[in-house]
Amino acid sequence: MLSFLLSLVLLIVGYVFYGKFVFYRERWCTFGFCQMYSMVNIKICDCVKNNLGSQVAIGSLEAAVKVKESDPMLTREISLLSGKIAVLYKLSDVSKLANIHAARGAYKKFGKDPSRYRVSSESLVRRIVKGNELYKVNNIVDINNLISIYSLHSVCAYDMDKIDSKIYFTIGKEGDSYRGIGRGMVNLSDMPVFEDSRGEFGSTTSDSRRTMIENDTRRVLMNIVSFNGDENLDKYMNYSEDLLIKYAEGKIMSARIIK
Repeated sequence: MLSFLLSLVLLIVGYVFYGKFVFYRERWCTFGFCQMYSMVNIKICDCVKNNLGSQVAIGSLEAAVKVKESDPMLTREISLLSGKIAVLYKLSDVSKLANIHAARGAYKKFGKDPSRYRVSSESLVRRIVKGNELYKVNNIVDINNLISIYSLHSVCAYDMDKIDSKIYFTIGKEGDSYRGIGRGMVNLSDMPVFEDSRGEFGSTTSDSRRTMIENDTRRVLMNIVSFNGDENLDKYMNYSEDLLIKYAEGKIMSARIIK
């Protein structure tokens, strides 16, 4: 009887401590304590740093998720924030918003026309201000867009099983291009891009079809790209984690800020 009670106590203690470990691991990921779980190594190349210095930072999340149609509550969150943006801003205000303005400045330094090749956050906010709803794709893409209009940073989501474990944030070379999601070929020359050993697969303007989120995606890499330093990146990452857990059955594997 004594041995049974001892085993029961040990089982309960083990369960409690394991549960706390999982909870706190997920909460502490944002502050850099989960880097040991990271499966993707991201390096910001010197060609980017030499132009922008400390102004470039990436809030990177890795998570196991379930891709599905967006929950009505997620759709409501997007609608509420979109409504606020539509009331607060005129079209002429959008390019002056701090994080978007900084991104446009970065594009100019790289030699890319930010009015012809807009950062994705600017494109989303402009669409809202013009009175149009955001496209609804699936829960991961919709979460991605919600984070972007909340943070005013470009947010990129990739299927982790379609990229290498080592990737670079660099500048596209002359003649580089890929087939974008819903927009044909994208000219990557002088554009900030993510690339692996197979070539470029994403940018802060439009991502490629190769790494797009699909129904069978099980693991995502989500990058919040700031051209305005790392201020508030931890807040945006916390918000991203909460959305993934709430609306995509997310299990956060890694969260870190890369500079």
